[in-house]
Amino acid sequence: MSDDSTRPIVIKRKKVVAGGAHGGAWKIAYADFVTAMMAFFLLMWLLGSTAKGDLQGIAEFFQNPLKVANEGGSGSGDATSILQGGGKDLTRQAGQVKRGDIEAKKSTSFSKEAQAEFRRQEQERLEALKANIEKMIEQSPQLAPFKKQMLLDITSEGLRIQIVDEQNRPMFDSSSADLKPYTRDILRELGKALNGVPNRISLAGHTDAAQFAGGEKGFSNWELSANRANASRRELVVGGMDDSKVIRVVGLASTVLFDKNDPLSSINRRISIVVLNRKAEMAILQEDGPESDVGTDEFLPEGLKLPINGKGTAG
Repeated sequence: MSDDSTRPIVIKRKKVVAGGAHGGAWKIAYADFVTAMMAFFLLMWLLGSTAKGDLQGIAEFFQNPLKVANEGGSGSGDATSILQGGGKDLTRQAGQVKRGDIEAKKSTSFSKEAQAEFRRQEQERLEALKANIEKMIEQSPQLAPFKKQMLLDITSEGLRIQIVDEQNRPMFDSSSADLKPYTRDILRELGKALNGVPNRISLAGHTDAAQFAGGEKGFSNWELSANRANASRRELVVGGMDDSKVIRVVGLASTVLFDKNDPLSSINRRISIVVLNRKAEMAILQEDGPESDVGTDEFLPEGLKLPINGKGTAG
């Protein structure tokens, strides 16, 4: 029987390979694949965005690089190019279908329709306001006696309300901006009605052609008409109209006569209140729009349209 102590001891070690199916080698391969695909699609985009002439230039460069480099031209490393050596600006859209143009046309069409709808609604609102004020005048014991002195019409600027003098019923004291008590009542009632619409307000004061003793150098119809317009503004505010609605207060003296044939007529002395439409409001804010009551007879009521004189004013 052999002695077990003399037998050699054999130790078997199992080699374990790290990674295998759960290693990270596949991630590197996948990253290389994604990078290659990105480069491929980038190449396709560049080829699709480059004009045919530029493609021919690039092809010629690779076929005969010295000729292109010596003669210059597109594709030869133009320093003004966004991508050096890539030819013209690849951001241009010439020859391509411009999505921006399609969207712009849709937006413009929608904008025009929206503007037309806004103007229609605004016109309806002004017409409704005109009807409400006329109804208010008819039903108010305080305003009904002055019906003939309150002229309402729709102009290119909006709803115009004119309060005119009568021979025996002036709105102000003679040569003064002090309002008569009934004029205060009229303006305060109008202030309540005008505050119910979002439109801004323009006021203009007018006088007849009678001159002060000092002429135009001293206190004149210019100061008087401006003072009367501002006094009317204050009464509208007292009546309940928000003061921020007033966008313009002007005095026009006798430059825009209501009755050209009789410059001294009492009807020329008046206050004009215009409930402005959006277009007229923006024109005033930009200081390049039409002036109220100036330059055309379209602002006068039917039957009282007057020819425009050589100075460009209706009167």
